[in-house]
Amino acid sequence: MAWFSFTGTDPSQSSHYTLVASQPTCPGLTQRMCALQAMNDGSNNPVITDALKDEIINSLQNQVNGTNVKLKAR
Repeated sequence: MAWFSFTGTDPSQSSHYTLVASQPTCPGLTQRMCALQAMNDGSNNPVITDALKDEIINSLQNQVNGTNVKLKAR
């Protein structure tokens, strides 16, 4: 599994992430998407499964980090 920083506008689109070397820190606006951990699709994009989409939605709606989803800190 690899870490990907959120660099776009749509958390459910793999092209809106950038592969990073390690889990990123997340300064800035609070409780916004920061990063996720997923399998690399071979083109340095995350594989966003239905389960991972559900985790993204849950994290954003409840403003909590998930196992594979990291939000910007409060």
